[in-house]
Amino acid sequence: MSTRSDSDTDFLDEIIEERTAMNPAFPAMVEEAHQRRLLLRQLAEARKAAHLTRTAVAARMGASEAAVARLEAATGDPRASSIERFAAAVGKRIHWEMVEPK
Repeated sequence: MSTRSDSDTDFLDEIIEERTAMNPAFPAMVEEAHQRRLLLRQLAEARKAAHLTRTAVAARMGASEAAVARLEAATGDPRASSIERFAAAVGKRIHWEMVEPK
């Protein structure tokens, strides 16, 4: 629950309200995108903790260093297989789980 008053509404809040009016599933879509970004940031931290360069991870993934940089920047909508290969390249594993929508 938000503790902000109506006077604290900003441009982003307005956009979310407008998009939600057009598509009630919009807030859930935003949350899912946020969770993907968090996961990719965790993988970037795992790469750094393992003292691996992006080039080394790219070689392990069979990808380019630029592709690893894009994954770490969490831009776009990467394929699940790319995320899994990134995780494996830094010594991690992704655990996928199906849950009921909120």
